[in-house]
Amino acid sequence: MSRKKKKPLKAWGEVRFSVIGRLLASPPESGKLQEEIEKLAHQSWLHPVSQKHVHFGASTIERWYYRALNSDNPIDALERKRRSDAGSTKAMSEALLAELEKQYGRYPCWSYQLHCDNLQALTEKRPELGESPSYSTVRRRMIGKGWRRKKATRRKLTHGQNKAIKRLEQREVRSYDSSHVHALWHLDFHHGRLRVADSQGRCHTPIALCVLDDRSRLCCHIQWYLNETAEVLQHGLTQAFQKRGLPRSLMTDNGAAMVAQETVNGLLALSVIHEKTLPYSPYQNGKQEAFWGRLEGRLIAMLPRREITLDYLNYATQAWIEVEYNRTVHKDTGISPLDRLLAGPDASRPCPDTAALRLAFTVRERRTQRRSDGTVSIRGVRFEIPSRYRHIDHIYVRYRSWDLSRAWMVDPHEDTLVTALYPQDKIKNAQSRRRILMPEAPEDISHKDSDTEPPLLQKLLSEYASSGLPPAYLPYHGGKG
Repeated sequence: MSRKKKKPLKAWGEVRFSVIGRLLASPPESGKLQEEIEKLAHQSWLHPVSQKHVHFGASTIERWYYRALNSDNPIDALERKRRSDAGSTKAMSEALLAELEKQYGRYPCWSYQLHCDNLQALTEKRPELGESPSYSTVRRRMIGKGWRRKKATRRKLTHGQNKAIKRLEQREVRSYDSSHVHALWHLDFHHGRLRVADSQGRCHTPIALCVLDDRSRLCCHIQWYLNETAEVLQHGLTQAFQKRGLPRSLMTDNGAAMVAQETVNGLLALSVIHEKTLPYSPYQNGKQEAFWGRLEGRLIAMLPRREITLDYLNYATQAWIEVEYNRTVHKDTGISPLDRLLAGPDASRPCPDTAALRLAFTVRERRTQRRSDGTVSIRGVRFEIPSRYRHIDHIYVRYRSWDLSRAWMVDPHEDTLVTALYPQDKIKNAQSRRRILMPEAPEDISHKDSDTEPPLLQKLLSEYASSGLPPAYLPYHGGKG
């Protein structure tokens, strides 16, 4: 049976005043007071704690009447008084409280009852600590100190997990809302509960990628996939951009897909601030976590329990998002996400075209061009450089690690697209078709004007002859002089 929630002490004063209030407002005639009190004793009244109808005795009502009669504020006079020892902490000695603190530090996952039983055993062993406290005293003191029971873990916590736990204990947690729609988006992955079947009959656990707007709670885009990769993130996030526009910032956790180089470069290229939550701190993305509960409780609960396909799951999800979720009043904002989005103010920016989005979410690296065949190597795959760029030694390329069917050559200074690059096709090259190359340097005509002296040599000879000095050497005639 659950423990009833206690009402404030003032509630008793209000109930008692409702009983005797009419006697104060319309005092009975002399000799009629006891008769009126008896009438009130036969009536039923609503108990302030149990909310059940009860009767109060005549003597009790009479005591309330005389207590309120000479008071300037009858309700204050009729309310229940706090215990004289309320708020005092004399039940546990300082030494015993110090032992409880050490015990909690070693075993934070223990229940209050287990802490109480261990204190009882400790006081029996060490009587100088004082009398063993009751369970309610131990529980009250631990709650007052903030020593709440922590969740037990079977494996040893890492350094990062311990650091996150201490940070949560030492720093307050506050809810927040952005001042503009599209000023902050939340992105996260969620492993679903249902199983989906692929075309080969194999079953998989689907993973949902969802993007939410912070202020309006609007679902910008949601889609189910079979894995959690940077390629999946780029596929879903670019759809959100194309639907709603570019946000000012995006909050994610520190998953591998979120910190991949393609993701980081893409957000920088689009001038979107990438806010990452602290490690092991999912509460910082609490709006996203609350959305998953609603998704599972509403949509997933309605889906058939038979094996469904990924296409059907995505189609049903889109229907639920656009028809129900985005148009239903949100309990936190008091307005539907779509209406709050339209109310603004709006901080979004226009979304670039698909080609620009594809180029943004890539890795940018420098490669050295091979002079022998005009290629560069990207992750073990050779890409051919157009012959008009064969004079460039260092090529700056952009590529996606999950799709090496194409790469892009970019300007090293402006980072703009120069040309698309494709893998080397050696079978096609074996057909002996070759383009005629334009010469990189002027044609060598040294054999045509070999008798003509270069300008600098002509200048040196002229200046030396004008000096009037004889040649500063002696000719050699082979031993004849």
